[in-house]
Amino acid sequence: MAPLPQPSPAFISRKQKILEQLSVPDESYTDLSPKGSVDVGIRDLIAEVNAIDGLVTTSSCAGRVSVFLEGVKREDGGRDGQIATPGGKGAGGQWLFVSHDPVKDGSEDGEDWPEVFGLNGRGDSGEGGKKRLIHFKFEPMILHVYAASPQHAQLILRCALIAGFRESGALNITSSPSESTETPTPMVGIRSMGLGFESLIGSQTSGQRKQLVSSEYLVELARIGNERFVENAVRIERFRGALRKAVAGDGRIGDRGGAWEDAETRRERKRAEGLRRKAEKESEERRVDEETKEEVSIPW
Repeated sequence: MAPLPQPSPAFISRKQKILEQLSVPDESYTDLSPKGSVDVGIRDLIAEVNAIDGLVTTSSCAGRVSVFLEGVKREDGGRDGQIATPGGKGAGGQWLFVSHDPVKDGSEDGEDWPEVFGLNGRGDSGEGGKKRLIHFKFEPMILHVYAASPQHAQLILRCALIAGFRESGALNITSSPSESTETPTPMVGIRSMGLGFESLIGSQTSGQRKQLVSSEYLVELARIGNERFVENAVRIERFRGALRKAVAGDGRIGDRGGAWEDAETRRERKRAEGLRRKAEKESEERRVDEETKEEVSIPW
C-alpha cells in the first residue's frame, strides 16, 4: 500500500479555517445544532481526528436523547410558507428536550417524566387545529469528516466499519469530468443508525400538548436510551483505537482491526494455519486409533 498522498493547498487552507472556528472559546462558539457547541463527550475524538494530516471534522454529535415536536404540515403545498417534511423537521418544529448524556435513573422517586419531556402543557398555537406529533428519539454518534483524498477517506471509513458504525459512507470519491485534474476531497459520514430508535409519545393540537403513552412507558424509553448510550460509548472508543492503529507506522490496518498484511504474508499465514489444523487432525486420529486398540475384545 502506497503512502497517503500529501493534502493539497486548498485542503490545508480549508482545514485551517475549520480549526480556527473550533478553537473559539466555548462562551463565544456557536453552531447550528440544538446545543450550539461541540459535545464534551466527543471533543477528545475530534481532537485526535483533526491531528491527522488530511482529515478534519466538519460536524459532530456524540449521541443524544431528545423529544421533538414536529412542524406544521400544510395541505396547500406550502403557499402560506414552510411545510414540515415527513420527519417533522422545519415549519416550526421544536426541541422539547435534548440531552447528550444519560438521563436520570427512571426509577428515581418523584421524577415527573411527562413534565421533563415537555408533555401535558401549553405550546405555540399557530398550527390552528392541526395535530402535531411528538417523538422520543435516541440517536448515536454521527461524525462528518472532510478528507484530503480518497485514500484518506478509505482509511477512516474502514476504522468506522470495524468499530460497528455500519451505515458509514463517503461522498465525492471521484472527480467529475470537468474536474478530472483535481484530487477528489471526499466527505465521510460516520454513523450507526441501527443503534438508534424512535417512539411516538405525544401530540399537540391547538397549542395543547398531551402524552399518548403511560408514564411507565416514558421511564422505559429513558432506560433504553441510557443502555444505548453505553453501547455508543463502546463503539466510539473502538473507533478511536482502530484509528490510532491505522495511523501508526505506515497507516495500514487489517480488515478486523489487526495489523495489515500484504498478499504474500497473508498466504504464508493461511498456509501455516492449514498445516497446524492438519497436524491437529492427524494427532486426534492417532489418539482414537490407540484407544481403539486398547479396548478389550468381547469373546464369542
